[in-house]
Amino acid sequence: MMKLKSGRTLYYGKGDVMTYRTYAKPLKTAPVPESRYTGGDNVIFAHNVLFSVSGEALLASFTKGDNSLVIATDSMKNLILRESAAYEGATTEGLLHFIAERFFAKYPSITGIEISGDRIPFLPLEVPGPEGLAPSGLVYRRSHNDHASASLSLIRTEDGCSVTGHRCVLSNLQLIKVSGSSFYGFVRDEYTTLPDSFDRPLFIFLDIYWRYSDVTDALDSDKGAYAAAEQIRDIAHAVFHEFNTPSIQHLIYQIGLRLLARYPQLEEVGFESNNRTWETVVNPAEGLEPGVFTEPRPPYGFQGFTMTREDLIASGEQS
Repeated sequence: MMKLKSGRTLYYGKGDVMTYRTYAKPLKTAPVPESRYTGGDNVIFAHNVLFSVSGEALLASFTKGDNSLVIATDSMKNLILRESAAYEGATTEGLLHFIAERFFAKYPSITGIEISGDRIPFLPLEVPGPEGLAPSGLVYRRSHNDHASASLSLIRTEDGCSVTGHRCVLSNLQLIKVSGSSFYGFVRDEYTTLPDSFDRPLFIFLDIYWRYSDVTDALDSDKGAYAAAEQIRDIAHAVFHEFNTPSIQHLIYQIGLRLLARYPQLEEVGFESNNRTWETVVNPAEGLEPGVFTEPRPPYGFQGFTMTREDLIASGEQS
């Protein structure tokens, strides 16, 4: 939330700016053991952008109806769309920073910008080729599954602009583990009706957040320290598979440790999770016996947690 020097909140902007850029610079990332992902072609580099500005000079538009320094939100939209073509990098974070730089350079009355972008994922399709099935390079499928996003807060400086805050996100990851999770040993009193569970299907909705120690690692993939959301997703998959955890809380802690170990360039990781575990209709007898489940009732549990490198050091799991 952007504020003036007086402490007053002041901002306005444009949302749902859909930019479908084609043939951006391909992304290359360092490999991690849990993922096959080492980059993407960025043939479709698509985002839903939210953009807002602030500045002392805009106060008169609120208090006096003076629009002489107001940039129309339609102009914001047009700048975002047109300047997306000039971006020469490969990351969402870099695109957002590039757009903010262009806006600061164009409009000197603006002193603060907040910008976020949800990546709109398109997945490559395979088609027959001389050596069997291979990526088309021309035809892609729109995905409505988990997606990456990022947000930046920036202020004007004497030599351009400076990033004052950032967050990278993997949103709407939905994972079901059919066996190998438990929940027992919790507080029991007159309000407790939930039975102990020593082996349950666990269905979670999960958002993962991360911040870099040096934000330029996110802006410039050529530095070789970019943490791709696709790899972070695959690490979460692997940890969920490997651990028989006694709670969602412990599961996200283990995912956090793995992420901090894999990416020393990250300063912080965080989680917001929902428990969407199915209700049992027919209980599996044991092992791989069939069971039947249905949707849970509307109230759901949720968890939030952040971790820093101090957690990794305390755990002794730095390698």
